Amino acid sequence: MNKPTTANVLYPGQMTRPTSTHKVFINDLMVDMLIGVYAHEKSTPQPVRFNIEMTVADSHAPLADNYKNVVCYETISNHVTSMAKNGHINLVETLAEKTAAICLENERVSLVTVKVEKLNAIKNTTSVGVEIIRGKS
Repeated sequence: MNKPTTANVLYPGQMTRPTSTHKVFINDLMVDMLIGVYAHEKSTPQPVRFNIEMTVADSHAPLADNYKNVVCYETISNHVTSMAKNGHINLVETLAEKTAAICLENERVSLVTVKVEKLNAIKNTTSVGVEIIRGKS
């Protein structure tokens, strides 16, 4: 005879709750900024597109339809935009790392995927760039 496990669906009171997460995303955040290694890129802003997806731990408290109980995509967007406009950055890789660090500063964000694209860097392309995945250990 099989012994019931603690995760037996016939006994929901005995089930353990798995870690619950959800995704928060920012698609196509556009920022005109100074980025690149060439002289003209250091003096003329160019459009950069960010796509960010964060894995967020669900709150233990009820959402209560309260903005303070969520990871706010507007706050993240504003921080990324401010960082991007604050001086020149040589590499899209550096920009992606800085963006990931902003996201991971939030205690509930455990994993982030950041895609950074320069839209006018290479002729005959729609974009070039990098995508990284970073998480907390």
